[in-house]
Amino acid sequence: MIEAVMVWNEPNNTSHWDFGIDPGWQTFAQMARATGEAVHAEAPHVKRVLGGVSPIDPRFIGNMKGQGVLEAMDVVAVHGFPLDWNLWAVEDWPEKLDAVRAVTDLPVWVTEVGISTFAGDAVQAEGLHRTAKVLRGQSERVHWYSLFDLPGAWEATTRHKQREGSSYFRHFHMGLIREDGTPKPAMDAFAEHADFLGICQWFHYEDHRLDDAVRWLKKMGVKRLRTGLSWSDDDRPNSLDWFDRQMKALEDFELTVTFCFTPEHRGVVPHYTSPPRDINEYVDFCARMVRRYAR
Repeated sequence: MIEAVMVWNEPNNTSHWDFGIDPGWQTFAQMARATGEAVHAEAPHVKRVLGGVSPIDPRFIGNMKGQGVLEAMDVVAVHGFPLDWNLWAVEDWPEKLDAVRAVTDLPVWVTEVGISTFAGDAVQAEGLHRTAKVLRGQSERVHWYSLFDLPGAWEATTRHKQREGSSYFRHFHMGLIREDGTPKPAMDAFAEHADFLGICQWFHYEDHRLDDAVRWLKKMGVKRLRTGLSWSDDDRPNSLDWFDRQMKALEDFELTVTFCFTPEHRGVVPHYTSPPRDINEYVDFCARMVRRYAR
């Protein structure tokens, strides 16, 4: 099932990794390098992807290269949201990718790109057309974020929550499908580019949207899917049942699976963005998941 494993998500973003208590990302680099080696030992055919960076920062990639991380990776990944959170234009994508390629010879995947409907449905539809046109031929993997809007009763994965103002609420409108199950106009735009666009869709523990997602993805002709298995769910009483159900449901897709989120009681501080007290616990989780789902 698993084509690729992503080691963490957005490690240069404080909403996903607290680099305030990991200056220079030294702990992250040790953990990522050890994870890449462990994944290769379990399943040499699986590509190892350095967690997609957001913002796109060649200096961070250069830092990881200098600490030996890229020697244990096959791909580096980037995330970009130029119409929502980034201060650059859709047409700047080739320049952003070239800047990363200047510091590494590894392939560069775009594992999250998306546009919210916070400002209106037409913005997303037109933006998807422009994005697909610009990125076609620029990267061998492009994953549109996301399939579903985030339910209004949930919380978005950010550090400062509502204090971020409109930036926070944009997280709830990134889907091609509204919370009520109706498609947005951008769904038609996606259909025109489904031959090369994949989807990125996260699933929460025992997510009620899983089966609907599979039906929609197959209807849309999606072949490549990026999702995640949360390390923070690993200690739940029925975690393996949920992981098995999720992976079984998604077995028909070419999967890039992201492993991230620190269990609070395993962190240096009790937060999902914290570096773990023992990096080997994360490495072991990744190895176990690869052993279970990628062999």
